[in-house]
Amino acid sequence: MYVTRRKLFALSAGAATAGMFAFAPGRAFATVEATEKALADFTGGKTPETGKITLTAPEIAENGNTVPISVDVESPMTDDSYVESVTIFAEGNPNPEVATFHFTPMSGAAAATTRIRLAKTQNVIAVAKMSDGSTYSDRKEVKVTIGGCGG
Repeated sequence: MYVTRRKLFALSAGAATAGMFAFAPGRAFATVEATEKALADFTGGKTPETGKITLTAPEIAENGNTVPISVDVESPMTDDSYVESVTIFAEGNPNPEVATFHFTPMSGAAAATTRIRLAKTQNVIAVAKMSDGSTYSDRKEVKVTIGGCGG
């Protein structure tokens, strides 16, 4: 077999490209256990109660790249009783902790709105940590459709 310089360059470029992608990491998604561990780390091992926090998320997101999320926590926001922070978790994302919002009594209200990226259909969990150490959570399932099919 006769190898020309052009064939040699093509073979070496192909081998180099294959070598670069041979060790590339695959897409990994968080497990429910990883999300529960991150949630326990945030709450200090306490089981969050329901109530006081409202998570607003669409039931169906036609585009997982920009899913609108809002959280609102009932609190007087005084020096004695206020919301310290709210964290949003997504069970199926590579990193379960999506966003954390910090508040002080001077915030006036414990409310936040953002857009998050969701990799697939999954539960979104919002957990509020209060100044007295108590925690509250709300959970919604968001169905992410591929290609905007709506179903």
